[in-house]
Amino acid sequence: MSADAAVQSPSKELLEFADYLYKPAKSGLRAREGVLNGRRVQFFKGKSALNALTKGEDNKPAKLASREEAIEWIQDLLDFQLVVRCDKEGEASRQMRINPVQSFEEEAYYAWLYEGSQLMIILGGIGVVAVVLAGVMFPLWPAVLRNGTWYLSMLALGLLGLLFVTAIIRLIVYVATVLVAPQGLWIFPNLFEDVGFFESFVPLYGWEQPKNAKPATEDSGADTSEKKIN
Repeated sequence: MSADAAVQSPSKELLEFADYLYKPAKSGLRAREGVLNGRRVQFFKGKSALNALTKGEDNKPAKLASREEAIEWIQDLLDFQLVVRCDKEGEASRQMRINPVQSFEEEAYYAWLYEGSQLMIILGGIGVVAVVLAGVMFPLWPAVLRNGTWYLSMLALGLLGLLFVTAIIRLIVYVATVLVAPQGLWIFPNLFEDVGFFESFVPLYGWEQPKNAKPATEDSGADTSEKKIN
C-alpha cells in the first residue's frame, strides 16, 4: 500500500467505482463465494474484472477505455483495502488465504472487503429501534390507535387461520379423491405456487397432472391429422 493510501480515506470517485464493480447488475462482474479467515467473502478473478470494465454489454458503453486504466483503478482498490488479493488453498476449494504481494495480476483472485453502501443497514437499524420503542410505548398510545391495532391483529390472525384451514381441507379432499381416482383433485391448485396473490386462487379446483404427461403440441396434432388423411 502506498504511503498516501495509508493515511487517506478513499475518494468519492473510488467509492463510486467500487460500488459499480461490486454490483453485478451494473458491471456484469459475477463474484463467487469463498471463506477468508473464517468469514464469507465474495471473490473474483482479475481477468473477469478487466473484461467487465472494458467490454460493454447489451449495447452499453464500456466503463473504461483501456485495460491499463482498469488496472490502475483496481490497484487503487487494493491500495485502499477495498479488495484484497488472495490465493485459493485448492483448485476446487472455497478456502482463501491472503497473498503477501498486493499487486494486480489478471490470473489472481481478489476478495471484496468493501460491502457496499451502508445506508440501507443504517435505515434498517433505525426502523428496528423505532418498532421496539413503539411497542414499549404501546400503553401510551391513544385509545383509537390501540383499538385499531387490536382489530388489525385479529384480522391478520383470522386470515392466517383461514389459510391453515384451507390447506388442511384441500389436503383431505386430495387424499379422499386419490383413493378413488387415478389423479387427485386439488382445491386451489395454485395456492402454494410461485404466482401472484390473486392467481393463487385461480382456478377453483383442478385435477393433478400425471408426472409423465406431455402436453400436446400443434406439430403433433398436425402429424396425426396427416396420418389420418394418408
